[in-house]
Amino acid sequence: MRRALPPCLGLGLLGLAALAGATLPAGAQEPAQDATGGPMLQTVDAANTRYSPLDGITAENVARLQVAWTFSTGVLRGHEGAPLVVGAVMYVHTPFPNIVYALDLDHDGRILWKYEPKQDASVVAMLCCDTVNRGLAYADGAILLHQADTTLVSLDAATGRVNWAVRNGDPARGETNTATVLPVKDKILVGLSGGEFGVRCHLTAYDAKTGRRLWRAYSMGTDADMRVDPETTTVLGRPIGRDSSLASWEGDQWKTGGGCTWGWYAYDAALNLMYYGTGNPSTWNPGQRPGDNRWAQSIVARDPDTGRARWLYQMTPHDQWDYDGVNEMILTDQAMDGRMRTLLTHFDRNGFAYTLDRATGELLVAEKFDPAVNWATHIDLDRASKTYGRPVLDPRYAPERTGEDETTPGICPGAIGAKNQQPAAYSPRTRLFYVPTNHICMTYEPFRVTYTPGLPYVGATLSLQPPPGDGHTGSLTAWDGVRGRIAWSIPEPFSVWSGVLATAGDVVFYGTLEGHLKAIDARTGRERYRFKTPSGIVGNVTTYTHRGRQYVAVLSGIGGWAGIGLAAGLTDPNDGAGAVGGYAALANYTALGGQLTVFALPD
Repeated sequence: MRRALPPCLGLGLLGLAALAGATLPAGAQEPAQDATGGPMLQTVDAANTRYSPLDGITAENVARLQVAWTFSTGVLRGHEGAPLVVGAVMYVHTPFPNIVYALDLDHDGRILWKYEPKQDASVVAMLCCDTVNRGLAYADGAILLHQADTTLVSLDAATGRVNWAVRNGDPARGETNTATVLPVKDKILVGLSGGEFGVRCHLTAYDAKTGRRLWRAYSMGTDADMRVDPETTTVLGRPIGRDSSLASWEGDQWKTGGGCTWGWYAYDAALNLMYYGTGNPSTWNPGQRPGDNRWAQSIVARDPDTGRARWLYQMTPHDQWDYDGVNEMILTDQAMDGRMRTLLTHFDRNGFAYTLDRATGELLVAEKFDPAVNWATHIDLDRASKTYGRPVLDPRYAPERTGEDETTPGICPGAIGAKNQQPAAYSPRTRLFYVPTNHICMTYEPFRVTYTPGLPYVGATLSLQPPPGDGHTGSLTAWDGVRGRIAWSIPEPFSVWSGVLATAGDVVFYGTLEGHLKAIDARTGRERYRFKTPSGIVGNVTTYTHRGRQYVAVLSGIGGWAGIGLAAGLTDPNDGAGAVGGYAALANYTALGGQLTVFALPD
């Protein structure tokens, strides 16, 4: 059997081996926007809706969009995330080396200042899923950047001067970062990457003014390390119990357990709770880590002041497929069962869409948002059942059952997930979620691996392929979260790897891996506009106003897990954890790039 380590998804491992009514939530933090409508968070608001109240561009006039101006970032590789606009300044970030530009919107994007961190280039070998960075945040006059080497930096938004900088992890041990941050009150909340290196990951709070560390909560370990209370922290309404994590691992395996926090974070001010997901357990070989491996692949609700967990829910116990749970938590208030509920909706990599009560962690809905999903038949929603909340597995698609050094074909979705980190959007006008998806399956072969600090701790080889009989590997899917069903879906030839944007003009924007910016009618899914940018889009579409005119902006630059073959020049079909072979045709449609494109209606 072939023993090449799958370069998890990026040059990192390649270098080592060669994701009644409806309103926005009343309790959620006010939309993080300045007076011009420009977002100050990558998710537009702290509820993670990616919904803009701007309505100058509508389903009726969007076909008239034109390119207003462009900007080259000077960096190739995958451009995830989006620019931020604060007043008359746009802040643009790049992949490694994580350059930040401040652009003057009053003077055609003239560069006001540039920040280029001096990072050790060896960190690139530790990065999983390309050298991406998912963007900046703004709070209290500061631009916040979490670099690849885990340095959290506060920059003066006016000058680019460094206010403070602090190291959140150790790249020599495989601890890196690709995520954005969440400012909450006087704190900056940050996560960590490194699950493919056996890192035990955590969420950490830093003081926004000084950078002083305030608390840290690990994804697995002792109750004290996880900041859980065995009596008051709950799972599906029941006390979590003492040593809930330790009891689910064999021996000290939790010390290299993964559970990384490289996704998106949400905050509800009324409940004073922040929400996030944890990633896969380490290693990818399930036979080497018996037990449920709590609390990897879980949704966590925490008090941001103390770091104490209110509730947890594990979506994929004892993961056998690399189904990280880090995708965004979208907060809405909607009517269910005849009353208004405070809801959290999450589109997991495992292919199920979950709706929970965000105050209590009660599981309300769990249904497949991609019909091809087959690793589990359903989620047990019987509250009286001993397996309430757990997936009911189909043993034909369980790699552990096949055993080490043996392949399990036809598992859907593939490790890349039915949806990866690319954030969905929610419109309170249509009461629909707009979900960028991957429609792709895999063949999985686990093998035994030994943990060595700073070296890959993967333990599986895989290849990706579309479901049998299908010619597309992605879609933009409109989802009814209350009913747990697809309203309509637009198939795409490749995964939709861009973040979606919904607007009050009843337009939904998204980008494609071939490089198209698309605008569709939010109610019908009818395409209203498309434009081919210079490179594949893995960035998140955003919108803002300047001098009374609405603009739409998107970064293009192929990369990320789906585009790693092009981004890193890989040719072996099994490299990039199978993405090179799964997306081989992408090279016929786009090439490397790094460009911001800004659109507007003609004067």
